[in-house]
Amino acid sequence: MTSERREQLREFLRARRAGIAPGDVGLPVVGRRRTPGLRREEVAMRAGVGVSWYTWLEQGRDITVSGEVLDAVAGALLLSAAERGHLYLLAGLNPPVAEADSGHEVTEEVRRLLAAWGQRPAVLRDRFWNVLAFNDSARAVFGFGAGAHNCLRTFFTNPRYRAMDEVWAAAAPAVVAAYRADAGHFPGDPGFGRVVAELSAASAEFAELWGRHEVGAPAPAVNAMRHPEVGELYFEATTLTIAHHPEWSMILYNPQEGTETAARLERLHTIRLRTSA
Repeated sequence: MTSERREQLREFLRARRAGIAPGDVGLPVVGRRRTPGLRREEVAMRAGVGVSWYTWLEQGRDITVSGEVLDAVAGALLLSAAERGHLYLLAGLNPPVAEADSGHEVTEEVRRLLAAWGQRPAVLRDRFWNVLAFNDSARAVFGFGAGAHNCLRTFFTNPRYRAMDEVWAAAAPAVVAAYRADAGHFPGDPGFGRVVAELSAASAEFAELWGRHEVGAPAPAVNAMRHPEVGELYFEATTLTIAHHPEWSMILYNPQEGTETAARLERLHTIRLRTSA
């Protein structure tokens, strides 16, 4: 732990301890207190740790800490999930993995943002790359319907991608490596296992690439496909994280310069307007 991190840990724990009144945690107030908030021995008692150990932790000393003990300290200090993760980082541990939260509905704000991307495709996906929402252009370009969709499965099974065989084959290893990197942030999460098992049964190419155990960070990529109505489309795909829901990502597809993709998207839009009239 660096000296800067020790100092931050010290200041963070002291500030959180000072912000809790004894009555907030059901402790009686006996006599006059010289400092606001809880005493160190009270935090140690609530966390079930030794007073000396907690004192050393708050002082940022070089001591051994575990996730279980940090969880106990977080509970004693009434830390929020964000504060608990911050405590882990300051103590030199990886923050606990958040459970997948399927209870949040896609807000109208996010849907408006997808729609604002206009005639260019935009997709919202979760940590497993399951598609949560998309705009009208993504529906037309990728052929999305009312059923469930997963971006990884789409890449390996959508005939529009597979029609561009050479470009697809060159991109496939990096796509799988990026998915494995994402899965590595959530070890043991069954959601990733389900996607991998289902896709391995549906695609021999995916099963072979997954078996390589290659890991790669997501990088700017060109998505190429052959649309049945307007022909070849080339997109630069950029992934953005939704700040207030960090396990969601928005994928924005922009027509690649030097191709006819923008004009073909305009043509596809015109075709959709005619058919819906």
